[in-house]
Amino acid sequence: MSEIILINVSGQDKPGLTSSLMGILAEYNVGVLDIGQAVIHETLSLGMLVKVPDQATLSPVLKDVLFHIHHQGMQVRFTPVSEEDYDAWVQGAGKPRYIFTLLGRRITADHIARIASVITANDLNIEDIVRLSGREPLYKSGKANRACIELTVRGQPLDLDVMKQRFLEISQQFDVDIAFQEDSVYRRNRRLVVFDMDSTLIQQEVIDVLAAHAGVGEEVSRVTEAAMQGEIDFRESLRRRVALLQGLDESVLQQVAEGLSLTEGAERLIRTLKTFGFRTAIVSGGFSYFGRHLQERLGVDYVHANELEVLDGRVTGKVIGPVVDGERKAELLRRIAADEGLVLEQTIAVGDGANDLPMLRIAGLGIAFRAKPVVKRSARQSLSTLGLDGILYLIGIKDAEAVGGDQPG
Repeated sequence: MSEIILINVSGQDKPGLTSSLMGILAEYNVGVLDIGQAVIHETLSLGMLVKVPDQATLSPVLKDVLFHIHHQGMQVRFTPVSEEDYDAWVQGAGKPRYIFTLLGRRITADHIARIASVITANDLNIEDIVRLSGREPLYKSGKANRACIELTVRGQPLDLDVMKQRFLEISQQFDVDIAFQEDSVYRRNRRLVVFDMDSTLIQQEVIDVLAAHAGVGEEVSRVTEAAMQGEIDFRESLRRRVALLQGLDESVLQQVAEGLSLTEGAERLIRTLKTFGFRTAIVSGGFSYFGRHLQERLGVDYVHANELEVLDGRVTGKVIGPVVDGERKAELLRRIAADEGLVLEQTIAVGDGANDLPMLRIAGLGIAFRAKPVVKRSARQSLSTLGLDGILYLIGIKDAEAVGGDQPG
């Protein structure tokens, strides 16, 4: 009769340990049912669930493993597992899996404890924890820091809405971001990222900058803020704001375009996405003149935005063609995905304003980036503590795999 044994090995990591240990088990025709290994600060933790083919060989196997591990100056623990417990463990593999991502400038035990308590309260079980951010220097500090861990959790949350609200409260209290998403095949097969432009891909609201040059800054800013908060219709707000720009010299457009400031992490994010074969797009309620400037600067594949009319070297105060509002953004996301041969589950949308919500809702992964409160509450995911390159963590890319490696970008 076969025996199932859980073997746990710990101690200072040594080259060749796994090879030599497996060699011993192979001599007794031992089967490996599960295996996992982690090394933290040169300290190894290795776990193996093995099946010893018959009871007669159990004692020799354990004796040889024990002698070998002690000879290496390490510790080993053997735990028998009953067939009933093993079968229950196998059945648990059918439960849904979720990925929880904790992001911030730094991560503390308190952060993890708060998140773990919410996970436990929702009858979920943590199966795996990995660090996605690079190794943190002891004395490194500052705004450019990035810290991220990813937890793989199995089970069905008791109440997704309540869990999200608890995570939002923790995020606000501790200045961290907490994202959770189902671990589906689409999470590992996303191929299109669509960005809002103003206050997302770039730090400015371009129309406010243009308004300052036109001497109507305060009037335009008030309408912009009301639109971003969802207090007035975007089309109406755009009409009012653009009308105030009438007569602005065309040369100001180039001046403003050359002075645009990219959001923290934007270049690193897009370089990495291109390396991994993603397509990228700007879908903006701003102006195509500036979208095309960013397209050339960053190598973005698509740009869709409002066309500001210019005649005789002056802004007329009108927009040409269809207005890119919230519904139009969602429509463009669908169209670009279809052109690329993708389903919506393979898309990511990123934005900060109320007019971004329609595309955030239909994308496979919708991310409210440094968003207004109403948007953060409505979006499925939000990111506020890190730069745009924090999005890489949400799709499972480690710092060591990103373009630029472990260095902040």
